[in-house]
Amino acid sequence: MRSGRVQHTVLIVDDEPNAIKVLAAILSSEGYRVFQAQDVDSASRVLAREDVAAVITDMKMPGQDGMQLHDHVQKRYPEIPVLFLTAYGTVDSAVHAMTCGAFYYFVKPPEYPKLRAVLALAVQQHFLKKRATLDKTQVDRGHGIIGAAPQMLRIFETIHDIKDSLSSVLVCGETGTGKELVARALHFCSVRKDKPFVAVNCAAIPRELIESELFGFERGAFSGAVARRIGRCEEAGEGTLFLDEIGELDLSLQAKLLRVLQEKELERLGSNTKIKVKFRLVCSTNRNLKQEVAAGNFREDLFYRLNVVEITIPPLRERKEDVVQLLTAFVHEFAQREGKKLTVADEVVRLFCNHPWPGNIRQLRNVVERAVVLARGSRITEQYLPEEFQAASEGRSEGSLKTLREMESEAIQDVLRECRGNKSSAAKILGISRKSFYHRLKAVNGEACPLR
Repeated sequence: MRSGRVQHTVLIVDDEPNAIKVLAAILSSEGYRVFQAQDVDSASRVLAREDVAAVITDMKMPGQDGMQLHDHVQKRYPEIPVLFLTAYGTVDSAVHAMTCGAFYYFVKPPEYPKLRAVLALAVQQHFLKKRATLDKTQVDRGHGIIGAAPQMLRIFETIHDIKDSLSSVLVCGETGTGKELVARALHFCSVRKDKPFVAVNCAAIPRELIESELFGFERGAFSGAVARRIGRCEEAGEGTLFLDEIGELDLSLQAKLLRVLQEKELERLGSNTKIKVKFRLVCSTNRNLKQEVAAGNFREDLFYRLNVVEITIPPLRERKEDVVQLLTAFVHEFAQREGKKLTVADEVVRLFCNHPWPGNIRQLRNVVERAVVLARGSRITEQYLPEEFQAASEGRSEGSLKTLREMESEAIQDVLRECRGNKSSAAKILGISRKSFYHRLKAVNGEACPLR
């Protein structure tokens, strides 16, 4: 399993052992814990003893078939998504499977990048149903976090585990990764959800005003203080105070904040009256605060006070499996706002998946909003994307196709090796005709497909 990844269990059910072996190898390399079964009875035993996050099953098998397994899962484990994978694909069976609640339907051999992306979404659905980390009302209100990458699932688990705690949380990550979304999820999924959520951007308030903004002031405390002002710390009450970009606070104000956290009380500027505070503090930063401490720019004692629990959000370039889901969600959001019905061209999806996204989710959201606003007709094509996407379209499309060829070539070669180079046997295992098999060999490797 890859370092730092949450391992989720996937059950593959197919009466053809070599087909299972190829898919199991691919999913294992992606960090999944894979169980295999060649019939429904064996699959049922695995489901009874293992915490399975998703089932991938063939539809046609001797004895009980995939639809009967699907019915068993729906009845006994309704939170587990079922993906069908079969060589006997027909429109009727596909429609039947989907209308009966199947998560997705693939025809053998599948496009492995697409299968990987769909499986990640299925695992996320299972996780959210089982743990109920982010309830639907908060997702609808914009406080939910979109993500199916293993790193994001680990963040969901952490949110679930600490949401009701009073301990401080430090959320780290590059600009645009969604640090405030994590803070809001911590609040609105907690017992404090009916209390205030107060957000302060420490980088957006002038230094000479930030103290009065946080702690408030009495009338006459300074020139221009013509009336009492309640500070944001006091305003938070028994709810959550979110200090965005905490690394921007100067050292003198860091000392005052530390005292408030230690004593659980504050004084408004111009007053000697102690005011008790009970807020839960969540902070965020795009800086490395340990380095800031070493450089003398951040107080070490405050750092440890804030960093009781640290949540680090990965940049979008490290969670590419989430790009399609984010794209879909934002297109839906902005299309509804603009009163449009839009689909997305395959080329746009490929460009999004290959883009480095230096501005992370904020940049992706901005690009989608622009495309939706500009789109004419019913389809978002690359002409509605910024110039850097259009300029890179040809090169990046070729790179994406090359990656698909390499992955499909690897799967085909694995089957060929198992069949000792017998192409007829390999085609049978993959569930395609010999003619189609030769076509795929040419498509992914040219005229020849050398065995490794």
